[in-house]
Amino acid sequence: MQNARTYRYGSSLARCQAPGQHKLSQTVAAAVCRSRPALSTQHLRRRMMEQQLVEQQPNQGVGSKLPHLSECVYLDYNATTPIFPEVAESMKPYTYEIFGNPSSVHAYGRQARAAVDKARRQVAELISCAPSEVCFTSCGTESDNWALWGAVMARRSSSQQGLPHVVTSQIEHPAVTACLRSMADMGLCTYTTIPVNAQGLVSAADVVAALTPDTVLVSIMHSNNEVGALQPVGEIAAAVRQAAPSCLIHSDAAQSMGKVAVDVQELGVDLLTLVGHKFGAPKGVAALYVRRGVQLANLLNGGSQESGRRGGTENVVLLAALGAAAELARSEAAEAAAHMRRMRDRLASGLLAALPAHLVRVNGPDDASLQLPNTLSISVRGLSAPSLLQMLADKLAASAGAACHSSYGPAVSPVLQAMRLHPDYAVGTLRLSTGRHTTADEVDAAVQLIVGAARKQGLDFSSSDCSGDSSRSAASVQRQH
Repeated sequence: MQNARTYRYGSSLARCQAPGQHKLSQTVAAAVCRSRPALSTQHLRRRMMEQQLVEQQPNQGVGSKLPHLSECVYLDYNATTPIFPEVAESMKPYTYEIFGNPSSVHAYGRQARAAVDKARRQVAELISCAPSEVCFTSCGTESDNWALWGAVMARRSSSQQGLPHVVTSQIEHPAVTACLRSMADMGLCTYTTIPVNAQGLVSAADVVAALTPDTVLVSIMHSNNEVGALQPVGEIAAAVRQAAPSCLIHSDAAQSMGKVAVDVQELGVDLLTLVGHKFGAPKGVAALYVRRGVQLANLLNGGSQESGRRGGTENVVLLAALGAAAELARSEAAEAAAHMRRMRDRLASGLLAALPAHLVRVNGPDDASLQLPNTLSISVRGLSAPSLLQMLADKLAASAGAACHSSYGPAVSPVLQAMRLHPDYAVGTLRLSTGRHTTADEVDAAVQLIVGAARKQGLDFSSSDCSGDSSRSAASVQRQH
C-alpha cells in the first residue's frame, strides 16, 4: 500500500532519488497501478473536474462575480476578502505534494524553502523593500504587537534611562491600543493617544507635540478601516525624524494593501504591518516590514526561523498564498482601485438618491485623494444600523458603526467617537466596503435592500427630497465638521 501511494503521488520523491536507487520498475509500477484501480480512477476524475472548472470560469479577475457569493451580497471587504481564485490555485501544490519543513536540507525541505523565499520576494516587491526586511507572522495582531513590544523592550534592555513612551492615535485598531494598555498596566511603558479631526485625519503637528525625550515609537495607521481616511504617514514620519531622529515609526497598513500604493521608502517608516486576508489571501498569514538596521526585541522566541527574529515553522501553504496575493495586488493595482472606486461611488450615489437627504451624512475626508477607494461610511439619523444589518443578515453582508443595543444603550465605535460624530448619526452608521469581485448588480441590489429595510424600521421618507436623483454625490451630502 505504501508503494502505491509513493508511485501515485511521489513525483517529488522520484526526482530526488539517485539513478537506479529504490526506483520502481515499469513492471512493478504497472502492477501497483493495477492493484489500486479505484484510487487511480478517482485521481484522474478529480483532475478532469478541476480542469473543467477552470475552463468554465475563464474570467476570474477584477470585476468578475464569484459564484459562491451569489446568495448574499458581500460588501464587507474591509472585514475580510474572499480568497481570490488565482490565490487559491497557487496554494494547491503545497496542500499535499510539497509538504517539507523549510528548515530541512533535503529535497522536500528545499522545495518548501523555495516557496517561502518566493513569497518573501513577492511581498517585498509589493511594498518596495528588500526581501530580508520582510518578516512573516500569523496575523495583523501579531505584527502590531511585535512592533510595539519589540520597540519598547529593545529600549528597556538598553542602557538608556526613563520609561519608554509611545505615541499613537485614537482611531487605531485594537491590536495597537489594547497592546499598549496591557504594556502600560505592566509598567513597561507609557503612551499618548492623539485626537483626529472630524474627517478622521491625524495631524503631524499633533504627533510631534506629543513626543517626549523618552518616546521610542510612533504608531499611526496607514488608513482607517471604518471611514477610509488615509493618514499622512509620510508627512508624520518626516516631522518625527526631524524632531526625534532616534524614534522609530510604525504604520499598520492592513487596510491599505490591494487598494492604494504602499511604498515603505516613500513613507519613511521603520516598521509596517500587512495582513493577507485583507487583500485576497487566507486568514492566518501576515507580515511585518522591519527596516534593515532596526533593533527590535523578539516577541516569539524559539527556532532560528525568520533569521532568528521569530521562532516557529513556516506555514508554507499560507505563505505561498500571501505571495500570490501580493503579486496580484502589484500587477493589477490601478485596475483594481478604479473598479472598487466605481462600485463605491455607484453605491453612494444610489443610497444618497434614495434616502432622505436631511437625515444622511457621509463620514471621512472630503478630499478623494485622502480616502480609500472602496470604503463608504454613511450615517442615517433615525436608523439603527445594527438592527438593519440583523434584519438583512442573510441577504447583505456589511458592518455597523455601533454594536448591538445593551441595557446601557448602543456602543458607538471609538473611531466615530474620536471624530465627534453625533450619537444620533453614529448609531445609524453603515460601513460598506467594495472589493475586487464586487459587481454593479450587487451594488444595485444592496441599495434596494438597505432602503427597504430603512422603510421597515420606520424611517421618515415623507418630509425629504428622495426624488431618485442619482446625480447627488457623497461630496454634496452633509458632513460632520
